[in-house]
Amino acid sequence: MTAPELSVVVPVHNEEANIAPLIGEILAALRGRVAFEIVYVDDLSRDGSVAVLQQLQRDTPELRVLRHLQQAGQSTAIRNGVKAARGAWIATLDGDGQNDPTDIPKLLAERGKAAADIKLFAGWRVNRQDSGSKRWASRWANRIRSRMLQDATPDTGCGIKLFEREAFLDLPYFDHMHRFLPALMQRAGWKTLSVPVNHRHRTAGVSKYNNLNRALVGIRDLRGVAWLILRSKRAQVAELHAND
Repeated sequence: MTAPELSVVVPVHNEEANIAPLIGEILAALRGRVAFEIVYVDDLSRDGSVAVLQQLQRDTPELRVLRHLQQAGQSTAIRNGVKAARGAWIATLDGDGQNDPTDIPKLLAERGKAAADIKLFAGWRVNRQDSGSKRWASRWANRIRSRMLQDATPDTGCGIKLFEREAFLDLPYFDHMHRFLPALMQRAGWKTLSVPVNHRHRTAGVSKYNNLNRALVGIRDLRGVAWLILRSKRAQVAELHAND
């Protein structure tokens, strides 16, 4: 089987009502444009998410479904999806439907005209549709993160991203790493680009995060990523041969 050019990885936990509409939008956005697959990773949902996914598989040849046997969180779901993916490039979407799949071709177009050393194209929600408290908390978190990590990225929390699979799997793995991908890519020696994207209201289900648990985890992780950047070291490598 020929490997697709693109794998769309979608982590989900209790998103039963959002799955079918989002998959329909992904198919509409990508069929006829690029060879792709969709990899859903269910993080041990307690609702009917898995049943919906298995039903959709019958009529959606692009759809693959993975399921965690223990709940492990969004970063682990993304990483396991990327590890299982067959595409050389990965697009990620949040499973709640707030990211717009029509932005994936936009990210692909940016990749097509970008330098080869740009390995991450990060969505930038310029018109966020979250509550006022979430937007306020996110602005402050982005300011603190930007000051500490110097990653020149206005929005690291956006779920829609496009990145090279090989570069991603070379990054250090830890829980919540998906919130720090620009800084981690830059630490590895690659460049990143922020691209304005659409953002939508959640129409079904409930958010899995609140401002307090985001803040408590974020402070600890931010210190850890700052330490990783401080301790990073890279060296160019040349392979030698007998006649050199």
